[in-house]
Order: sequence, then C-alpha cells, then structure tokens
Amino acid sequence: MTTKVLFVCMGNICRSPTAEGVFRHLVKQQGVADRFVIDSAGTHDYHIGEGPDKRTMQAARQRGYDLSALRGRQVSVADFAEFDHVLAMDNANLANLQRICPPEHRHKVRLFLAYGQSAEQEVPDPYYGGAQGFEHVLDLVEDAANGLLKALLQSRSS
Repeated sequence: MTTKVLFVCMGNICRSPTAEGVFRHLVKQQGVADRFVIDSAGTHDYHIGEGPDKRTMQAARQRGYDLSALRGRQVSVADFAEFDHVLAMDNANLANLQRICPPEHRHKVRLFLAYGQSAEQEVPDPYYGGAQGFEHVLDLVEDAANGLLKALLQSRSS
C-alpha cells in the first residue's frame, strides 16, 4: 500500500517544496521510498511552473537536499481525493484548504507541524526575511518530517 502525502504552503516556492524535498530524502534514506508518493502545492497560483526560491534551494542544498527538479503548482480539489495526507504549513493555508476541501476528505487536512516536537504550530514564511528564516524553516521541517515518517510507519504496522 502506498501512502500519498501533499505538503501545502501559499506559493509553493519556499516551505512546501522544502518539506517535499526533506521528506523525499528521509524516506529514501530509510529505504521506504517505494511506499510513498510525495508532492507539494500552493494555495495560490503565483508561481505555477516555477522552481523553488533560490534562497530555499541554497539553504536546502547546504543540508544535502536537492530541490532543483521541483516545480510550483496550485492545489486542486482533486488532490483531496488523491492524497491521504494534505499538510498545511500554517493556519492561513489550512483555512484555505478547508474552504475548498470536500467534506468527505476533511480528515486528511491538518497542520504539518502537528508531527513535530517544536512548540511552534506554523512554519513561518521566510520569503521576506533573511537567510536565517530559511534555516529556521529547515529546522522545523526536518523535525516534523521525522515525526511524520515515524507516525506513518507506525500506523502501517498496527
């Protein structure tokens, strides 16, 4: 059985592609990549077809993640049927997702950081900040990605 995970932020050029890249790397590292379909999307159509923000790619590359093949896309209503988990980076995007999500799929939509150990509930948007914002995003994403993988693997074995 394949588990399908979709990470969602606003423009799909900073936070959600970081989460996609980190989670892809993690499942490959754990030898379970064949059990997952992983994607990312934005709630807005600002960057459809574009690669991740250069600062996002640079910060990720410094930690061993390659995001260069990723391209921005907008979340669609069909994604809620397609994916098992639709994980928002913050409350604003969670609200946008809940607004368009068919009622029968609402149980799939939640905040990504619910899987992490951080007291923070939202992955802050680093777009308008400095380099430290991209590092902070990576810290939060790595933590939550580890928690997500652990939770998903445990749910499969029970």
